[in-house]
Amino acid sequence: MDRGIGSWPTRRAFLSGDRTALVAGDRRITYTEFDRRTDQLARSLRDLGVRQGDRVAGLLLNSPAFLETMFATAKLGAVLVPMNLRLAPPEVAYLLADSGADVFVWSAPLAPVARAALSGEGIRVRHRVVAGGEPQDGELDLEELLSAGEPRALGTDVAGSDLSCLMYTSGTTGRPKGAMLTHDNHLWNVVNVLSFGRGLRESDVTVTVAPMFHIGGLGVHTLPLLYLGGTNVVLPSFDPAQTLGAMAQARATVQFLVPAMWAALTTVPDFDRHDLSALELAVTGGAPCPLPVIEFFQGKGLPFQEGFGMTETAPAVSILDADHVKEKAGSIGRALMHVEARIVDDDDRDVATDVVGELVVRGPNVFAGYWGLPEATAEAFRNGWFHTGDLGRMDAEGFVTLVDRKKDMIITGGENVYPIEVEQVLYRHPAVREVAVVGLPDPRWGETPVAVVAPAEGAEPTPEELLAYARERLAHFKCPTRVEFVTELPRNATGKVLKTTLRREYGGSAESVQR
Repeated sequence: MDRGIGSWPTRRAFLSGDRTALVAGDRRITYTEFDRRTDQLARSLRDLGVRQGDRVAGLLLNSPAFLETMFATAKLGAVLVPMNLRLAPPEVAYLLADSGADVFVWSAPLAPVARAALSGEGIRVRHRVVAGGEPQDGELDLEELLSAGEPRALGTDVAGSDLSCLMYTSGTTGRPKGAMLTHDNHLWNVVNVLSFGRGLRESDVTVTVAPMFHIGGLGVHTLPLLYLGGTNVVLPSFDPAQTLGAMAQARATVQFLVPAMWAALTTVPDFDRHDLSALELAVTGGAPCPLPVIEFFQGKGLPFQEGFGMTETAPAVSILDADHVKEKAGSIGRALMHVEARIVDDDDRDVATDVVGELVVRGPNVFAGYWGLPEATAEAFRNGWFHTGDLGRMDAEGFVTLVDRKKDMIITGGENVYPIEVEQVLYRHPAVREVAVVGLPDPRWGETPVAVVAPAEGAEPTPEELLAYARERLAHFKCPTRVEFVTELPRNATGKVLKTTLRREYGGSAESVQR
């Protein structure tokens, strides 16, 4: 019996087959069609020799092809390896070799990167498949491959504990690691999402524009709506005005975006001309969201909520519910129904209420470990709890507020400084569009906070102006001692600022100012 996510389209086709599963441009795909097409592709992949446990890598834009490949792979009992679209050929080659992928599927616009990657060492790809473009010699066309498959279920016996996909972590430090997510991890993530607050409904519509190779783009609304029978309007890439227009046109009822995307929407000149009255749930996650962005959407009367999740938790860990979104602004909320959360010290002992420690979690949504890395897995699962690497504090009601990544905390003159706190203050300065605070070596203090700022359009703030602004609002040991200006902050494709890049770029000698 198939107890994996591959059974979802089949059950949905039975229960609500005429409902629209996916919209892409003028194309609408019902659940009956989605089930049939994924059956066909699963059979074609099996005819190519793909078996249970084999890896199918995808360098795919947000598209029906992404989800058809994922669910066909699931029906077969194989393992999907979604890849970050911003990777360079050597980085794609590393993931192909590390995962041992047998099949490599890519979207036609990404063909130059995909083909260049295949010349890397240690790659065992046997079949190359192109989605939406002209294949070269030795390559297959995805649509032709699918059409050749018999529209009949495979009847594969897939267990909930079997691997569904390898989601590679963003690799902000060192090599990315393959998080092994099982079919049950996805299922329990859906249960967590559905069991909280407003939850989701079969009638819900979302615009799927956050990249699906990122667990947030895949797991917050996309997979839960496919489980429920809702509709995903799929956009291949993010453009603020286009996304806002799509949300209005589709009458989107729920929406997930990473903070950088929500922030970009606030800059669309005719924002108020777009009718978002259907939107009942707006969720952000993936990185801390600047408070002015949250306040912007609250000011528009939109129910804006901040959640927390990770690749390793499939992703949902917590969300701040609508009843507390103002009172507890800045919090990531309370742990979801089937997630346990604690704040611990370096010896894994619970800390007191409102004391900063590391967030650790456990639950059926937590991944099975890192692919091929038993030592990293053992380190992550000390004492049976997954150690997130995030520092935070929990109040008496169980609301968690993150203060920073453990590795990003700054120790200056013996005092702990959490960059997020400093960043949130600087974000309120009207001349600041983006800001990241990093700790750099300092001969006097050991480390010193340095602010890297991307100014707002047309603004020309001076370092002195921003430093003075911070000093009026923060203890002096928390204040940056230096400001650097950039056009854009370096980010990975999931929207996270690459602080390792900033530390490397600005870590040269610099005199700290007097506090």
